[in-house]
Parts: sequence; C-alpha cells; structure tokens
Amino acid sequence: MNSTVNPASTHSYGGTTAARKGVQAVDEALAAHFQRFAADLQPATLHKTFDDQGAFLYLEDFLPSAFTEKLVEAVRAVTPSINRNYIPGHKAGGSVSRHTIDELAPFIADLYRSPALIKWLEKISGDTLQESPADDPHAYALYFYTKAGDHIGWHYDTSYYEGRRYTLLLGVMDDSSCRLDYELHTRTPEIPDQPGSVQIPPGGLVFFDGDKLRHRITPARANEFRVSLTFEYVTNPNMRPWQRFISNMKDSIAYFGFGQVFRRKGGRNGAA
Repeated sequence: MNSTVNPASTHSYGGTTAARKGVQAVDEALAAHFQRFAADLQPATLHKTFDDQGAFLYLEDFLPSAFTEKLVEAVRAVTPSINRNYIPGHKAGGSVSRHTIDELAPFIADLYRSPALIKWLEKISGDTLQESPADDPHAYALYFYTKAGDHIGWHYDTSYYEGRRYTLLLGVMDDSSCRLDYELHTRTPEIPDQPGSVQIPPGGLVFFDGDKLRHRITPARANEFRVSLTFEYVTNPNMRPWQRFISNMKDSIAYFGFGQVFRRKGGRNGAA
C-alpha cells in the first residue's frame, strides 16, 4: 500500500507562517494518500475492528514511503540529542521529546498536526481529538532501542489528563527482534483477556487508548536497532496541577531528562 508522495515543506524555526505551510504540505499529501488507498484505509471498517479489539488497531502498512523516509531523516537529525534512561526491572532505552523535535526535525510536528490525519483517527476512535498541550513532551516523541537489553516492561499509557489519551505508534526503523506484546480487554471483566504480539515494520501503525491496552516492548539483542515514533492526542487537554507534577516527574526520570521536560520553548510552532 505504500505510495510515494512529495511531503516537502518550507521549514523555518522562527515563525508560524512556515509552520502553517509545513502542515499544509503534509496534509495535502496525506489526504491524497487516504484517497488513493480508500479501500484499505476505510474508517468505518477500521472503527469496527478498533472497537471489537477494545480500542486497538494494527496496520502493517500505513505511511506513504516518502513520509517514512522523512522520518528516517528526522531520526538522524535528533540522534545526538537522545536521552538515555534506565529503570531497573522496567525499562531501558533512549528518548527524544517534542521540544527537541521542534528544533531539529519539524516534519514530525507537521505530520502530528495534519487535519487529515486527526480526522481519520477521530473516525476510527469515535472521539473528538485534540493536540496535547504545548508543554507536554510526550505529544510527539521518538524512542530508541539501540543497545542490548533495551526494552520497556508491561504497562499502560496512563493518562493524567481529565479526558482520554490516544496513542498513535508509528514504525520508523527496525533492524531488531523487538516486538510489541499486548493484552486486549484487560479493563473489561466480561471479556477474556486476549494476548497478541506484532513486530511493527517501518511505516506500520498501532493506534490505541493508552488506558486500556496493557503492553510492552521485548528486549533488544546486541547490535540491533529499533526506532519508533508516538503521537499523543487527547479528548480534554486539562490537567490538575498535582497530576501535572506527577506527569512531569515521570517524564523526567523515565524518558527525557529534567532539562527537556522543564525548559520552556519558543521555536517554530510557537510553544511557550
């Protein structure tokens, strides 16, 4: 299903005009992609699958090939800024937050804000989706599994927002044995848990409600390399101060470091 499109955009880090042009270029290319593969990407059909699986959807082939290539370029641009993290018994790996991405790889922000993408995801989820607030480092982030033992243990993507938070996981680079293991219906007592496992190829997609899907990434072996991209969309962007503090501390320790989480950003997209 991969197609080649031209997602080129005018990138400048200092103004909203360039940001709008970038989003518009990406949005037009993505809208054409949705139209070209309408049968495979039919929202009504995918919504039923998503709903039947307890708010989970996997597509082996989703992004246009040109978009995946741009994401690989973004990985190369941000690699010097990776924050390595290690929590004994739970996770090890590298992360790059949206604040660094805004500076070094703005194509990702353009894709995140694409109205065509957001509308498509709304039809699948059945919810009205909003971008995460500008100070949320998880809004879009890259995750690196590049050393033996890099992994993340079983967890939910717990939302500290007052509404729901949906995770869109995109495969970017994968020369590894890592797999996304998951369990469906764990929050629905009347339905038996349903285990599953996928290895997400570059351009593949997983979309789920983070509070409903129990999942993990299995450990990387020596000389393996895996990079994934996540987008987080919310139904209510409000968060209580204490919840914000907990979220920031978790992000600082487990993902991005205190510098990326607590520094304030100006940048191309006007984040405060």
